[in-house]
Amino acid sequence: MVNARVQKITGYPEVITRLPEAELQVKGAKAWILQAERSQLVFFQFPPGKCLPSHSHTYDQWGLVIDGEMELTVAGKPRIFKKGDEYLVPARSVHSAKFLRRTRVMDYFSEKNRYNPKLA
Repeated sequence: MVNARVQKITGYPEVITRLPEAELQVKGAKAWILQAERSQLVFFQFPPGKCLPSHSHTYDQWGLVIDGEMELTVAGKPRIFKKGDEYLVPARSVHSAKFLRRTRVMDYFSEKNRYNPKLA
C-alpha cells in the first residue's frame, strides 16, 4: 500500500507547471496549456491589479476561479467572481477582466489555437 499524503495547494502544482507555458501579453501573468484536438484548457495565474483589455473572440469561453477574486465585465456588465465561481463568455461578447487579488483561473476555449506555447 502506498503511503499517500494529501496536501493543501496554494499555487499550481508541478503536474500543471510541466505543461507547455503559454505566450502571454500581460506582464507578470503566467499560463499553462493543456492542448486538445479542437480546444484548449488553460491554467492562468494573475498577480493583483493586472487587467485584461476589452476583446472578443468567435468562440465560447468557460472558466472557473480556482483561487482569488476578479472583476469580469461582459457586454458592459461588471461582475465579481471568487473562488469556486464559474463563468461563461459567449462567442463574440466583448469582455475584460481585472484581478483584485492574486488569482488562478482555469479557462476552456472552444478553439484549438487560442494561445501559443512560449518559445524557449
